[in-house]
Amino acid sequence: MTVTFERPFNQKIRIAGLRLSALALLPVLALSASSWDALGETLLHTAGILCVVAAVLGRFWSILYIGGRKNRTVMQDGPYSLCRHPLYLFSTAGAVGFGLMLGSLILTALFGGIVFTILSLTAAREEGFLRHSFGAQYDNYARRVPRMLPALGQFRTPVAVTFDTGTLARNTADALVFLGLIPLAEMTNWLHAAHVLPSFLMP
Repeated sequence: MTVTFERPFNQKIRIAGLRLSALALLPVLALSASSWDALGETLLHTAGILCVVAAVLGRFWSILYIGGRKNRTVMQDGPYSLCRHPLYLFSTAGAVGFGLMLGSLILTALFGGIVFTILSLTAAREEGFLRHSFGAQYDNYARRVPRMLPALGQFRTPVAVTFDTGTLARNTADALVFLGLIPLAEMTNWLHAAHVLPSFLMP
């Protein structure tokens, strides 16, 4: 049985959940250090930066399509032809990238898993409203396109796409949050290397 909702999901709940999770993980972040050798750390760090950059670019790409149209239409083009919630997919990629930059696969799984879980639950609640609003149109879309894990072979897009400049500008603040993960990881790694922070090694 599918639960439907007559009003859009309150995004403040999602934001609060992510912030509380971040606060809860601060002790783990402060006390953990990488146990990899120099080459392993470099490879993980590089992969992490690429994930964060992909998260920022992916979120901008998604906003170009959905900006100003959220909850008003069933967007099915561009990133929304690959998965139903690309913004959440790319946000998860950013969390994974942060863990990789810290040089720990355990932290990568922890950060990525928590963010993915919170955003998956949020997506499920959002879809209740979308099913209530758009009925069979959204049901057909949901049967064809996965929720968050992309189906790369299904990509489609029109030749021209219009976008909402206001929504795109507001997304810049979110992008800066993700880009801020790069200096945060650098500072954390430096504090551990300088023995400023007590730490235990994590693979």
